[in-house]
Formats: sequence, structure tokens, C-alpha cells
Amino acid sequence: MTSTQLLESSRGAKTTEETYGQLVDTYGNTFKVPDFTIKEIRQAIPPHCFERSALRGYSYIARDVLLLASTFTIWHNYVTPQTVPSTLLRFALWSVYGFLQGLFATGLWVIAHECGHQSFSTSKVINDTTGWVLHSCLLVPYFSWKISHGKHHKSTGHMERDMVFLPKTRAEYARRVVKRKIWEITEMAEETPIVTAYMLILRQLIGWPIYLLQNKTGHNFHARQAEGRGVGKRNGPGGGVNHFSLESPLFEAKDAKLIALSDLGLGLVGIALTEVARRYGLGNLFTWYFLPYLWVNHWLGKNPQFIKGKEKNTQLMKIQIVAITYLQHTDPAIPHYGSQTWSFTRGAAATIDRDFGFIGRSLFHGIIETHVLHHYVSTIPFYHAEEATEAIKPVMGQHYLSDTKEGPIGFIKNLWRSVRWCQWVEESQDAKGEGKDILFYRNRNNLGVPPIVMEKKVS
Repeated sequence: MTSTQLLESSRGAKTTEETYGQLVDTYGNTFKVPDFTIKEIRQAIPPHCFERSALRGYSYIARDVLLLASTFTIWHNYVTPQTVPSTLLRFALWSVYGFLQGLFATGLWVIAHECGHQSFSTSKVINDTTGWVLHSCLLVPYFSWKISHGKHHKSTGHMERDMVFLPKTRAEYARRVVKRKIWEITEMAEETPIVTAYMLILRQLIGWPIYLLQNKTGHNFHARQAEGRGVGKRNGPGGGVNHFSLESPLFEAKDAKLIALSDLGLGLVGIALTEVARRYGLGNLFTWYFLPYLWVNHWLGKNPQFIKGKEKNTQLMKIQIVAITYLQHTDPAIPHYGSQTWSFTRGAAATIDRDFGFIGRSLFHGIIETHVLHHYVSTIPFYHAEEATEAIKPVMGQHYLSDTKEGPIGFIKNLWRSVRWCQWVEESQDAKGEGKDILFYRNRNNLGVPPIVMEKKVS
């Protein structure tokens, strides 16, 4: 019997409202707790969707590499001072180069992610070798991130165990972001749009590296690590929690060799990039490699928020994952669960599919359009994911979340909407019993369901 079935059977004949009270998402829609099982999900998927082919996978890698190489060749040979005398036009064309290469490189990033989930082929050796090479070339520590990302999949939507995409509670938002008492949030003016826009710009540039270096959006309960590796360690600068240290509490002692191998891959690529800079100059290295790399960060980056420093009247950046990954896990309709109500089946449903048109379905290999399915069965390869997604929709019913309105334009609009609507999570006004353990996004921008008005505490 699954954890979801155990939770449901323990409640006997109680109705949903008797057990949870009235749960309401940020849009104001009544929320019903999922009651289907992972077995029902898997049985609904056609058997051939589980089939993996290394040959087919390598054909997609070959396509993406060909696109990268062809684009570089064209720009390197034909966008030069001799062929394009105008400096302004050359700048514009090389900016287009960076955007295009960022798209193609993101495609390779996604395939390496598939390798980490063992959905690339039936061979673990092929999967990990291919993923290590691809991710290392994109400055991603393959095994390190594979391990932490796997833990995210096992705890999606869990307020104490999820490894990333962990929203702030109302108390955390009040204490760390706006420096107010928890009951004062409902009295505050809305966040100005210019601040929101500033955050949206900064996240693309530095979010992904900051996550790898500081684990900024993961849980901060590292003292619970079974081997004691997390005692005295915390997220943030100098906290000892990152994707590069063999002693990081994100990993177990048995993972040390894999972490070292990840670091070796980055070191080898670092040596290669240093040689390119020595031979051709830093300017060319930035234009050829790091400009596309910044676009990869955009699609797989983070959202800076600002927190007043405790000792200085300055503002420090706090990072939250956004773009593709942020929008897969952040939406006014998505719940989060505490330890009393979480189950794998419920957590996997706390994700949402979106639509990014040709770029999403072809260049990004469907990672935007089929993410819900991916959280239930991550070993299904991307080229079968759309069919498998259609198969599980009847099982999930109202719990299958998607927002595909306006395609790519809607996707961009959702970045703005989610940052404005989804500032922290709290219980519903009329929740009771176990319902108080199920949290929904709220905000101080007068958007959607308002936060609970709390009485002032007299100290």
C-alpha cells in the first residue's frame, strides 16, 4: 500500500472537509487533496513509452551539436569587421548568436539531465558517461547535481525536505525579506513593479551558479543529515553547503568519489577555456562561450529577492530558482505540504506543465510541456513524454495542472505573474486539522486570495 493510500485509509469515512476544512488556492479555487496512486499512474502509460534508445538519444545530441557548430562557423566567418563594417550591427548580430547558442546549449543541458535520471538509455555507464561529458562542458557538476536533484524528486513539495524550489513561509518572509512582524504583512503597501522587474533581470545572470555554490533555495535542515555531516552548516556564503565539497551535507560519504569526478570534469573544462582565452583573448571567450552560457542561466536560472542586512542598511540578494525550472514548480494553483500530509504522489502533482511552442517542444526537448509526467516517472525518455502525459491526464483529473494559454507569450507573462502572486505560503483561512499542514501561496500585492489577517501580539 502506498503512502497516499495509508493516509487516506486512516481517515476512514471522514469527508475531505471534515479532515482538512476548506482549502483555497491563490486563485480562490477550492482545493481537493489528490487521492489517486502512483500505481494507477504507471498502469495508464502505454508500455512502449518506457522504452529507451541510446541511438535515438545520440541522434538528438548530434543535432544539437551540429546546430552549435554551424552557428559558430557562420558567425565566426561572416560576422567580422571586414564583412560587417558597422560596429552596432555586429554587436546586434553577435547578440543574436548568443541567444541562439543559448537555446541549443540548453537542449544539451536537458539531455544531460535525462542521463541523470537514466532515461537516456538502458545502460547506466552510457547514461553517466554521456551526462558527465555534456554537463561538464556546460560547467555543471554532473554527479553532484544528479544526487541533489534526485533527492528533490523524492521530496517534491515537502516543506522540510525538498532540495530546491522551497518557498518561504509567512514567518520567514516577514522576518527575512521585509523585516516586519508576521501580523504586519497585511498592513504593508504592495511591492513596486520596478523592484519586481529588477529581480527578474538579475536572476538570469547569477542565479544558477549561486544555487550550486550556496544551495540558496534548498531546505536548511542540514543538522538532520544521518551521518552528522550537516552539523554547524547552513545555506549561504561560507556555510559549507554546496555542490563541490566532498564534505557537503547534500551528499553522503559514499558519494565522495562521484563529487570528485564532477569537480574533475569542471577542472578539465576550465583548463580548456583558459587555453582559449590565452590564444584568442578574453573578449572572444566571453562572446563565444559565456554569452550563450548566460542565456542557459536565463532558462535554468534563479530569481533574486532582496533582504535587508542585519548589520548594514543595505540590501543583499536572495536567490530563488525561476525561468523554466521556477515556472515548473511555482504557480498560484500549486500547494505545498508539511510532514503530516505529504506523500510522493501528492508532491509530484505539485508541479505544472506550460507551453513554449517550437522552442520548448523541439529545442528544449519538451522539458517545459511534460514536467508533471516527469515527476511521476522520470525514466521515461523525452520523446515519449508527450504521449505518456496524455495517458495520465484522466487519472489525475483536476489535479493535472497546466497553463498553456498564449504559448510562449503566456510563458513569459507567467514569469511576472508568479513573482507577483507567489511571495510566501501559508494555510487557508478556513483550514482545520490536517488542512493546516497544506499551504498555498499568498502575497502583499492585493492579488488573488488575501493573506490571513492576524491579531497583533503584545510582547
